[in-house]
Amino acid sequence: MKHLVIAGCGDVGTALGLRMLEHGWQVSGLRRDPTGLPDGFGRIAADLILDERPADWPERVDYVVFCPAAGRRDPELYRALYADGLRHVLGWLQQSRQRPRHLLQVSSTAVYGQSAGEWVTENSPAVAATPTAPILLEAEDIALRSGMPASVVRLGGIYGPGRTRLIEQVRNGLYVPEEPEQFTNRIHRDDAAGLLAHLLLSADRGDLLAPCYIGVDDEPASLREVADWLAGRLGVSLLEEGATANRIGSKRCSNALARESGWEPQYPSYREGYASMLG
Repeated sequence: MKHLVIAGCGDVGTALGLRMLEHGWQVSGLRRDPTGLPDGFGRIAADLILDERPADWPERVDYVVFCPAAGRRDPELYRALYADGLRHVLGWLQQSRQRPRHLLQVSSTAVYGQSAGEWVTENSPAVAATPTAPILLEAEDIALRSGMPASVVRLGGIYGPGRTRLIEQVRNGLYVPEEPEQFTNRIHRDDAAGLLAHLLLSADRGDLLAPCYIGVDDEPASLREVADWLAGRLGVSLLEEGATANRIGSKRCSNALARESGWEPQYPSYREGYASMLG
């Protein structure tokens, strides 16, 4: 039985773990308080910011998914959690003389700074001029130079159960200017978990994984288009002026490489994904 450790086992990690349990894998979730993890999960109590190896670190680790969530865009927290946290996990593996068969490090399409509606692939320059982007890239580099097979998965904006911010903004009244067109990229929580599961199963079959994948749905869409669609479903109208969604950047991310690997999103666009949430 393969043993998967999910470090930073939050919403996406839990959805991933449930999928891997269905495939007959052993799954352990690492978080500060693991008591809320579903039945069937092994529980590892640890703070990724701290260097000390958890007392209940498992004896055998075949695969690792590193997917913590900072919760706020604070550069110091990002460095402590994403860069130093990954160093800590790699250190624990080394102390235990463990060399997993593959490491998946979950990153973000926020590393791309393109802002004029350009199409972005894994090979596009990742030079976003934000305080947190260089730290995400540093964490990616740590993973890819870890000495074990590793891949980075750059996810777009995650939405799904419990992630209803845009829905509530539209419901409460939102102004979205038509110009300049503001492209957005998203992925449903279940599709994010599905992509990670697909890559783990591919690695376990012996397939050679690419060093980087972009995880988004099939259809980048302008924020105005998405908000208009949601307003129609909610029976409200967008405001002619007022508060905006405070989004920055405008790029179109391609999931072609992930699709070429055999993955298909369950929710190919915002329409299917949000319809599943609105009922």
